[in-house]
Amino acid sequence: MSSLTQNPVHTLSRRAPAASAAAPKPFAFFGETLWPVAIRPDLPPLLQIIIDTEEEFDWSKPFSRQSTGVLNIAHQEKAQRIFDRYGIKPTYVVDYPVASRSIGFGPLREFLADARCEIGAHLQPWVNPPYVEDVNDILSYPGNLTPEIEREKLTVLTAAIERNLGVKPLVYRAGRYGIGPRSLGLLDRMGYEIDASVLPEIDLTRRHGPDFTAFGIHPFRFGPNGRRLGIPLTIGHVGLLGDRHRALYPWLDVKLADRFKFKAVASRLRLIERIGLSPEGYSLEEQMRLVRSQLARGQRIFNLSYHSPSLMPGGAPYVRTEDDLGRFLATLEGFLDFFAGEIKGRFTTPLEVKRMLDIDQPRTAGLRPIKKTAGN
Repeated sequence: MSSLTQNPVHTLSRRAPAASAAAPKPFAFFGETLWPVAIRPDLPPLLQIIIDTEEEFDWSKPFSRQSTGVLNIAHQEKAQRIFDRYGIKPTYVVDYPVASRSIGFGPLREFLADARCEIGAHLQPWVNPPYVEDVNDILSYPGNLTPEIEREKLTVLTAAIERNLGVKPLVYRAGRYGIGPRSLGLLDRMGYEIDASVLPEIDLTRRHGPDFTAFGIHPFRFGPNGRRLGIPLTIGHVGLLGDRHRALYPWLDVKLADRFKFKAVASRLRLIERIGLSPEGYSLEEQMRLVRSQLARGQRIFNLSYHSPSLMPGGAPYVRTEDDLGRFLATLEGFLDFFAGEIKGRFTTPLEVKRMLDIDQPRTAGLRPIKKTAGN
């Protein structure tokens, strides 16, 4: 088994930066200009792990303010022991039930005391005070809230994390990946350094969420002079027709296609399939194929994610039994071994990635908004 404890930021940033690949052009998201970051072609693959650290709930049922059980946090040690063996510091992005209850934040404080993890914020509106909005599918996306409510909820969550975990959260992931027209500006004003909410090249508007089709696989800068960094999740389309996903996948992601299981057929035939870098619902073989495909596209910064309830059988739909849990952990460890071994990758954190990119490609006042913007 491989064990990598070397800090990639310290190793890579002390030498003179190599020439970077040409950065894609700036683009607009809800009228705000974002700047994709050009990644050096000699950068070794880097993997960060971000865990949506939240309550258990039945995902088949409607959202409920009463679903606040956080017994699953005591189970995080099962994966944390694997991370420790690889020298990995995962980032636990915690929501309000975890940040406000001792059975939630207690185990995480122990990890923090031993410098085994980092902590970020995860805003799930329906379980985060103030409880002033209706509980429904549309308002389950933080970005669909009014500006005042989104700000108040994130302020309450941030304060709970600072009070009970003793750290200022700098990494943010919106519940349901639901950033909206004001979310990035709010993160900047509140001092968050990183957003990790984007599902690149995916449109969630059918489900009342944001349209991420303008985003590519690379990190992007936002805020004044690009002082903040967005790091998309790792998700991609692979298969014989994978490079034509922009034209083909919208036809597969409609109700009629769901009815006739067109996506499942296309996936089984290896024509086109959407794979996420996660042990939740994706096999080890699928995740390896995704990484090999994305490396060929020039991706060097990878983001593995899952939900904390998956570490407790019955806490999430992906892990129902102890056997499911065993397969989940084996898939996770197998992927880490693949990443460290076959592709000679290194392990990092979102904040280390930002520090590295700030050194290699300093932020400048030359970042200018594009002249004509159009929100989605």
